[in-house]
Amino acid sequence: MKIDFFKYQGTGNDFIILDNRDHHYNQLRSEQINHLCHRRFGIGADGLMLFNSKEGLDFEMVYFNADGKEGSMCGNGGRCIVKFAYHAGIHKSLYHFQAIDGIHEAEIDSDGTVSLKMQDVASIEKHFGDYILNTGSPHYVKIVPKADDVDVVKRGRDIRYSKEYEKEGINVNFVEQLTEPDKIRVRTYERGVENETYSCGTGVTASALVCYHNDTGFNDVEVETPGGKLSVEFDRIGENQFENIWLCGPAEKVFAGSLEI
Repeated sequence: MKIDFFKYQGTGNDFIILDNRDHHYNQLRSEQINHLCHRRFGIGADGLMLFNSKEGLDFEMVYFNADGKEGSMCGNGGRCIVKFAYHAGIHKSLYHFQAIDGIHEAEIDSDGTVSLKMQDVASIEKHFGDYILNTGSPHYVKIVPKADDVDVVKRGRDIRYSKEYEKEGINVNFVEQLTEPDKIRVRTYERGVENETYSCGTGVTASALVCYHNDTGFNDVEVETPGGKLSVEFDRIGENQFENIWLCGPAEKVFAGSLEI
């Protein structure tokens, strides 16, 4: 099979995108996706997305983790596929697309920033001083004194493969609260990649919600990741309840090509 691919990245979180509006890639197998995402033997990526047609919407996003298995919602992937839609000729002031966790809205600002509306969050569970919540994907958030000092792979893997989370898996975020109340630094261990990634959109979102600075009303949290800066805007409407959540940041095309698998 010939693969015509496009490579995109959002703050270093990188993805292969395949234009599947003609259903050409419907039969891709998990091992083929895993091979394409391999950084030594394939193209190299944190995940792969199919860009599908969807009646009544601008498109559908189908996301696969680097291990080849279909994944839960990917925030940076969502922002990248919106930029791909623009490059594919779909020009809208407000995009509407289907993802695994429902319908999302997105917009592209004049400077190229892509803002993605995430699903509302109705609960945050406290867990021995840490936090667990779902922002389209399940996340474990741990506040640490200095994120750069954390062995993210070892500590993240220990939590992800602990008895409690081994079966379904969980993403693990290590969060440093910076001197300003609305700025944090986040490093993430991602299930499905089974490594630290340069950035994780749903993880950044989860970390920002945990680190709100206004008890109620509008919040805007700036987030530093190893791959760059993002921001999360949201309304806190009650105890651990959040809505109008927007993940904002860059999303860029890296290159395009083709290969046979």
